[in-house]
Amino acid sequence: MPTAILIDGEFFLRRYRNMFGNQPPDRVARELHKMCLGHLFQEGKRRPLYRIFFYDCPPLKKTVHHPLTDEPLDFSETPTALWRRSFLDEMRRLRKVALRLGYMNERGGGWSMHPQAMKDLIAGELAAEDLSEQDFRYEAERKGIEMRMGLDIASIAFKKQADQIILVAGESDFVPAAKLARREGIDFILDPMWASIRDDLHEHVDGLRTIVGRKDDQMQGGGTGGNHYNGGLPPLPHQPGEEEEEEENPYHSSER
Repeated sequence: MPTAILIDGEFFLRRYRNMFGNQPPDRVARELHKMCLGHLFQEGKRRPLYRIFFYDCPPLKKTVHHPLTDEPLDFSETPTALWRRSFLDEMRRLRKVALRLGYMNERGGGWSMHPQAMKDLIAGELAAEDLSEQDFRYEAERKGIEMRMGLDIASIAFKKQADQIILVAGESDFVPAAKLARREGIDFILDPMWASIRDDLHEHVDGLRTIVGRKDDQMQGGGTGGNHYNGGLPPLPHQPGEEEEEEENPYHSSER
């Protein structure tokens, strides 16, 4: 039976940015897809893929006024929003990828001060007149992500659409759905992308497996004899049936 791969989009993009810095949206989409395909190589074989589910929210479209300058800010035209929309468009073009989009709760959003700025202000190390626009951030809650993910996990388990689920996430919201899937005989694997997870999460999954290498693991011999960091993932092995002999899976992985 095939493998289903579920990805918490916000978590993946945050971890990817921390490890590889800011990259073009088309490159991130391709490397995400490559990472998912790398998960299929297990025990010297390539498992069939059921589908890649990507859970995310489109960026905010509302216009608000900055609390410090009172200047209007159109979130739909910010560089972050333009990047995110382009990235989601790239994801739509990839084979076997299904977007599961929630929404940002615009009505419940609001401004807050960055914790460090607040700490410095209380400690007297920062004066109110020295506050800048960067000391404030607008926060809006994601809605519908956990519900969609839980429904998909339940559907996959009850309909026997796959016998293995790989979840790319790092929080505990998935635990009830993971318990249900495991009771139905699903092999439930968590990929936290090298992020630390709570100790009690280990008992709710069947294993941990990280495919994407850390920066230190991405150093490979270059053609000039030196080392270089390619900023992403190693190439996929050749597929069965290709002219060249199939290689071993070159993905660095951490598996329990």
